[in-house]
Amino acid sequence: MSADLVIRNAIVVTCDGNNTVIRDGGVAVKDGRIARVAASADLEDEATAARSVLDGSGHILMPGLVNAHCHAADSLFRGLVEDLPLEPWLQKVWKAEGAILNRETSHLGSVLGCAELLLSGVTSVMDMFWYPTETVRAARKVGIRVATGGIFFDGPGVTGEDLEARVRAAEAFFAEFGDADDVFAATMPHGAYTVGPENLKTAREIADRHGGLFSTHAAETKAELDDVQGRYGSSVIRHLDHLDLLDERTTLAHCVHLDDEEIEVLARTGATVAHNPVSNLKLASGIARVPDMLSAGVNVSLGTDGAISGNDLDMWLALRLAATLHKGATQRADAVSTAEALAMATTAGARALGALDRLGSLETGKLADMILVDVRRPHAVPLFDPVTHLVYSTAKSDVRHVFVGGEQVVRDGRLTRHAIEDTLDEVARLAPRIAATVS
Repeated sequence: MSADLVIRNAIVVTCDGNNTVIRDGGVAVKDGRIARVAASADLEDEATAARSVLDGSGHILMPGLVNAHCHAADSLFRGLVEDLPLEPWLQKVWKAEGAILNRETSHLGSVLGCAELLLSGVTSVMDMFWYPTETVRAARKVGIRVATGGIFFDGPGVTGEDLEARVRAAEAFFAEFGDADDVFAATMPHGAYTVGPENLKTAREIADRHGGLFSTHAAETKAELDDVQGRYGSSVIRHLDHLDLLDERTTLAHCVHLDDEEIEVLARTGATVAHNPVSNLKLASGIARVPDMLSAGVNVSLGTDGAISGNDLDMWLALRLAATLHKGATQRADAVSTAEALAMATTAGARALGALDRLGSLETGKLADMILVDVRRPHAVPLFDPVTHLVYSTAKSDVRHVFVGGEQVVRDGRLTRHAIEDTLDEVARLAPRIAATVS
């Protein structure tokens, strides 16, 4: 085999089923997929014949992170609305979005958000936003994989569309992107408190007809629980289950407020939870019962939410909180292990995308979505356990190189496909208009 790329001399954290770590190893890549994972000494033949060889000395080589819940274009509104709980916060957010967003500005914000994600080592993101085709265009501009699709929202929302227009847009999205390798097509109703039962079912029927994903916000706040209970006589998770919306292709963002029976429902149906510890803390929504969900067998993935609710898209901060927050909340030091936390950001996210056979770990045959993390910095030494280091010590600025399908999309901390300086200049020109929306 003549490899396209060989990376060697790295500490390899595979995130495979055995949590395999190779202290001096690497990978060989052919046609965008991992052809071999092995010790460096066993990659000599591949390296000799490879088109490109990268020395990973001083780095951890690991799979790219999967962000299971994000609103990338909301990066335009970073820090705009502060110190409010979700419901009044949303009213201000929607006012600002309504004044600013169109296809062009949504594209601009999505490029900004996708660039931040990719530079920090996220290679796939599940993103919910008003103009999903613009999200795809932005993702392709920088080189990140994206799960997104038709938005459902009762009333006009930011885009001013009625249900029929939303259905047409959702169908058109599947027609355009349903077979794309870099897009995981979905329908994305906002939530059970903003989308009625019939419209939720319509969104699900479209996803089912095309074999796509389905994602919505769920059980984020106590106010949401009271709203849904008052309208439909049921808690959020029971309501969604009653509507037959929960299965292995469903991702529910947040799930902060669950009882024991609801956790059992999620485990039984195979639905994924996207845990968003940063925004849940910042908006005072609460602390999700992650250890209980993990114990019950729920697939718990990890998300950043949008930069408007957490002020950045830092999966490493979310990862560290996922590992530490629940120890404090439960007063159990073993509440979430380092391996469990890292799995939330890798294999659990890949499972949420229905892509565990292709993504989430460094294994032969999987797509070569991978990152190199610098461990030569003062905060990174000494290094005894690479997994512990990734969960508790790594910063987003430590990500030096990023590969998606074997293509290097970040080299030495810079995007290779897109000149981000142009985007930053455009955002700076737009910022005064954004600020005026809350003045």
